[in-house]
Amino acid sequence: MRNLLLLLALLLTGSVVSAQDQFSKQGWNFGALPSVTFDSDLGFQYGGLINLYHYGDGSRYPAYDHSLYFEISRFTKGSGINRFYYDSDQLIKGLQTSLDISYLSDKTYDFYGFNGYDAVVHQDWYDDEAADYKTRVFYKYDRKLFRFKIDLIGQLAGSNINWTAGINLLNFDIDYVDIAKLNKGKDEDDKLPTHDEEPGLYQKYREWGIISEEDANGGFVPALKAGIVYDTRDNKPNPMSGMWTEAVLVGSPEMLGGEHDFLKLSVIHRQYFTLIENDLSLAYRLAYQSTIAGFAPFYYQTQMITSVLKGASSEGLGGANSLRGMLRNRVLGDAYFLGNVEARWKFSRFRFINNNFYLGAVAFADFGRVTKRIDSLESLTFLNTDINDYYDKNAEEMHYSYGLGLRVAMNENFILRCDYGMAADERDGTSGLYIGLNYLF
Repeated sequence: MRNLLLLLALLLTGSVVSAQDQFSKQGWNFGALPSVTFDSDLGFQYGGLINLYHYGDGSRYPAYDHSLYFEISRFTKGSGINRFYYDSDQLIKGLQTSLDISYLSDKTYDFYGFNGYDAVVHQDWYDDEAADYKTRVFYKYDRKLFRFKIDLIGQLAGSNINWTAGINLLNFDIDYVDIAKLNKGKDEDDKLPTHDEEPGLYQKYREWGIISEEDANGGFVPALKAGIVYDTRDNKPNPMSGMWTEAVLVGSPEMLGGEHDFLKLSVIHRQYFTLIENDLSLAYRLAYQSTIAGFAPFYYQTQMITSVLKGASSEGLGGANSLRGMLRNRVLGDAYFLGNVEARWKFSRFRFINNNFYLGAVAFADFGRVTKRIDSLESLTFLNTDINDYYDKNAEEMHYSYGLGLRVAMNENFILRCDYGMAADERDGTSGLYIGLNYLF
């Protein structure tokens, strides 16, 4: 965190003494940072990342010919990112080509049950200072995810309408939280109870049969993607005008080795308006995603389908990539609606260390809800517990959050993001701070 704050201080200093007109970049350029960030759900991040850009002869700047991204980092709450990402519209002429190879580990992956507010969340149960405390990992499980992803986007007849296709191979490895590892080196008073002493929600869902034994430990999901994209953005990293709309189908057939047959539809509309030329814009995103055939396993339901992967993960609803300020994965269903609105202001431009920079501020509001439920506790006729502690029939409604953010952008493409969001309803948690890369959409 100290390194990140130092970088921000240097940038602010540069804005005073180095403000100049923009200039183009040629050849190779890179942004490199120690991965010292913070996410309320994941903890402090440490490690390193580097993003290499090749601008060719500079005639297309700020558009680049090739982008290569490497990251190896860890979070203090047990998560890890090992990622390589490549993006180019010059590797194959006429095609936007993206490749992602990632291994993502999370020792305490959030799980609050199904169907949003229908699933009751007791914050006292994981607050070790509360009278009703059970365990800090009551709403957690251990998840490891390997991802191999190739996406292609091509133009249709020279218009703004593009086709998209791709393959996404995902392997989910799920288990109970490793209590022994988390307790290592802790004082007795700080140690977590074992799963026998205090089972968490994931364990209870397994015992009650809501999560089947077939799916309980994850599985392999080979997914094929095809869709249509309409894109009139004037700038991809942070558009000031235009639209970016897509309809995408993703199918996972058992014949390719998957655990289940299913087909999902994702429709996303994003639009950008200039309020003050070059400086102030309004952007919004509306998204709908649903299983339209077959059965999608619970561990895949967190995946937010999109034509382009903007970061290390695209998951929600709830947390850094969707409903900022809410508990991560708070809103989990078989279909959902999501909305985000942002006012984006670029309040300072300058040159520093021979690169173009701008500083930006963002005010945002997020909202979303489950629109099709997953079969859950309502299907059980008997429980050896009070069902009202876990289930509130037909309670699901729209979830809201709001907040402010800062942006630091180098050469229009390498963008540091810091957002602080607050949940409007205490059933969704309280607030969250997220420091990462790129605009949300």
